[in-house]
Amino acid sequence: MSISHRRLGGTGLEVSAVSLGAWTTIGDRLADDEALVLLHRAHEAGVNLFDHAETYAAGSGERAFGRLLTRLGWDRETFAVCAKVFWGVHQRRPGTWGLSRKHVRDGCERSLRSLGVDYLDLFLCHRFDPDVPLAETVTAMSDLVRQGKVLYWGTSEWEPEQIRAAHEIAASGGGVAPVVEQRQYNMVVRDRVEGDFAEVQRDLGLGLMTWSPLLYGLLAGRYDDGMPTDARLCQPELQWLRHTALGDDEQAALTRIRRLTALARETGRHPVSMALSWVLRNPQVDTALCGASSGAQLSTLLAAAELPTQLDAATLRAIDAALADPADSSSHRSCAR
Repeated sequence: MSISHRRLGGTGLEVSAVSLGAWTTIGDRLADDEALVLLHRAHEAGVNLFDHAETYAAGSGERAFGRLLTRLGWDRETFAVCAKVFWGVHQRRPGTWGLSRKHVRDGCERSLRSLGVDYLDLFLCHRFDPDVPLAETVTAMSDLVRQGKVLYWGTSEWEPEQIRAAHEIAASGGGVAPVVEQRQYNMVVRDRVEGDFAEVQRDLGLGLMTWSPLLYGLLAGRYDDGMPTDARLCQPELQWLRHTALGDDEQAALTRIRRLTALARETGRHPVSMALSWVLRNPQVDTALCGASSGAQLSTLLAAAELPTQLDAATLRAIDAALADPADSSSHRSCAR
């Protein structure tokens, strides 16, 4: 297998069109030996970008990935690591979360130690922090880039005006501007990418990492026959996510999603293939961030990533028609991660 690669925005960094995320998997639902096999297979197939965050599994996600990197022995030139800072790992003790200069620096140092790397290819502000002066955050990130601890910094789920403001501060003060945004995007949740962000992305030459192309597995066809008890959205601690993804009327939302998976099969595609192709066909997207908790899921993802991303006009119209039912309250809903 071989996955295509794309430049990340206006940077020189080449990333795989499909990247692998660690939320609720590495250091959490997956044992190290299971995760080792998945990472090896993904890397062999050409996946070279791996996404983490300080808060995943309360910090154990990054530590687990660091252990796995040691066992895998990959050449550092063959992969890129993305880490994110904001939520912290200490249940919001004062000074241990947010985007203050202290926490940005501490978060970076902890991620470097946990991951066992000398630098982070990408370091993102996981959310915007309204309680910290933006200039302080820009300065903190600029310092990390100048120190060689971070190659590129960026944002996640920031509003367009917040990203523009960060660029203006960097330009006026000789700082380093953010070059990448991470944003949710899939057939159901579209506005976050196709709306106002499109203009700021074009104006600033931003790279775009999109997450949840399968809407937490809903667009993969796994829920066509009901809600499997071992699925992520059925876990007691993630019921908030289930409501965010499906809204108040679960049955209406699931009906709409099942129309999409049925359409995929009617056109001779696996639902994962159609969902991933729909995301990657958009030239705004540099990489689609995916998760996998089993070898079968990874195989399906890798196979889908190898297929052409073009969808014909008739299929695109059919997708829009399947989502046109106004009774489904999940339409274009933005989910948290």
